[in-house]
Amino acid sequence: MTTEMTTNPWATLDDLWGIEVATNLSAGQAWNVAFYGRCSTEDNQDPATSRGWQRGNATKFVEPFGGTVVAEFFDIGQSRSVPWDRRDAGARLLAALKDPNRGWDALVVGEGTRCWFGNQFSLIAPRFAAYGVDLWVPELGGKYDPRNASHKMLMSVLGGMSESERQHVQARVRAAMDSQVVNEGRHQGGRAPYGYVTVDGGPHPNPRKFAEGYRLRVLSLDPEAAEVVRRIFAEYLDGNGDRAIANMLNREGIECPSARRPEQNKHRHGDGWQASTVRAILDNPRYTGYAVFGRWTKNETLIDPDDVGAGHKTIFRKASSDRVVRSRHPAHPEVVSVEMFTQAQLLRRSKSVGGLATARKAERGANSTRSYLLRGIIRCGICDRKMQGATIRSGAYYRCTARNLAPSSPFLLDHPRTVNLREDHVTTALNGWLGRLFHPDNVDATVAELLGAQEGVVIAPNVANAKARKADAERRLRKLQDAIAAGVDPTALVEPINQAQAERVAAQAEIDNHRDGDELDPAEVYAMIDSLGDVARTLDERKPPALNRLYRALDLKMVYQAKEQAIDVMACPRVASERVRGGT
Repeated sequence: MTTEMTTNPWATLDDLWGIEVATNLSAGQAWNVAFYGRCSTEDNQDPATSRGWQRGNATKFVEPFGGTVVAEFFDIGQSRSVPWDRRDAGARLLAALKDPNRGWDALVVGEGTRCWFGNQFSLIAPRFAAYGVDLWVPELGGKYDPRNASHKMLMSVLGGMSESERQHVQARVRAAMDSQVVNEGRHQGGRAPYGYVTVDGGPHPNPRKFAEGYRLRVLSLDPEAAEVVRRIFAEYLDGNGDRAIANMLNREGIECPSARRPEQNKHRHGDGWQASTVRAILDNPRYTGYAVFGRWTKNETLIDPDDVGAGHKTIFRKASSDRVVRSRHPAHPEVVSVEMFTQAQLLRRSKSVGGLATARKAERGANSTRSYLLRGIIRCGICDRKMQGATIRSGAYYRCTARNLAPSSPFLLDHPRTVNLREDHVTTALNGWLGRLFHPDNVDATVAELLGAQEGVVIAPNVANAKARKADAERRLRKLQDAIAAGVDPTALVEPINQAQAERVAAQAEIDNHRDGDELDPAEVYAMIDSLGDVARTLDERKPPALNRLYRALDLKMVYQAKEQAIDVMACPRVASERVRGGT
């Protein structure tokens, strides 16, 4: 048997041996590609503009090679430090990799430093390679080649540059805000302390913000509430404790901060004064009339110290003294004098150092080394407050005491003196339920139940807003087109037409990226379950750190119904939720 030779002998030999020769993509070859972009709203980025230029860069990058963008994943309001698995669009993109019918075989980004941070690229790239999806990065000038050492080095440098850029921006913004507080006493936003309200402070000194209509906001006295603050300081200096002062204010029917200003305290019940509320007022130096900034700060801590790739979580902590700044001169009307505030602080410190029983007890509770697995997860079904961990006869319990409720609280009518719940009774039933849900034989049924829980979910507000913006943009486009038809010079309407068209496209992209009710497909739910790891092993080993991570990953929410001796459990594992009821 003979084989006819072509003009290129190597072509015949390669065909016989089955060797595939790599060829460069040419403009004549058509292929489908997905686009990924991200913008953060922390620094007032406009999502529509950011998406527009990133999508434009990506399209211009792949079109000369025949690439067509057929799918889009765009994260809004997500910090670049958040791993892809925890970004909304990023997680959907990673889940779509497992779908063989996804309709695209490459991914392009508009700017690499916006998409990858630190070592994220080294963790993400192998997952794309495993599913045969190419990565196109503008900074590389083409497709990422995992066999090219220069490509790996450059992507590592880009990740470092992205991290450095974020840190520099944070440092510059914080330094500028510190300077404004120290030199100008400027109010940096946020909720006004009880006793103050924010009022118009005149034109904004920044020319750009002034042109956009921004105004300065300054603190002004709320006379009635300010008098309550003065009384709190006076009562404390007279020897009354935090709880005694709170009870006194409740008996007299004085509105607590969350009841007086419910619009800025939506996270509070507004059911009366608490000892913690009084303590927060006594510890706030802004009542002296000086601007103080940086007492509380964001801290990024590893979600799992043994898995750095899982990323960080942001929590608020009291800042060290060297991070707090104070204005050189009074910035707003004082409520109490500096001398009075100092006396209150000295008295509080002397009580703590002197070994006051309640203060020492609270301090021991705050520094307890016992690990409460359900801390912050379980609530009292009567008053809806979080139940506090406590050790009773060497056992871990969760308690809710009626004495901590305000005397005027309506919950006192039905609330027992103390509600106790033993931890091991809860975790035994909880772990058994989770073990059945995520057992390999039951995973398919669990996925079906999670998908079924999505039925009837209403459209998210941001999707509704996007539809409204799209309708408004289309209405303006029709008016502009009618104006041109009526004889208006089209060149005079180029800019408003382009702006309306860009807004319509951005709104449509936001709608496309969010399905009704954020409904997910089975592949995404299976991916979520895979991300939990070996659930059965975690439950069998019963190691507190591993169980704690599993409970947090499932975003468990529990409500203890004391009368029925039952617990309502809700699992919200980022992609869906399910409500069950089980006894203990």
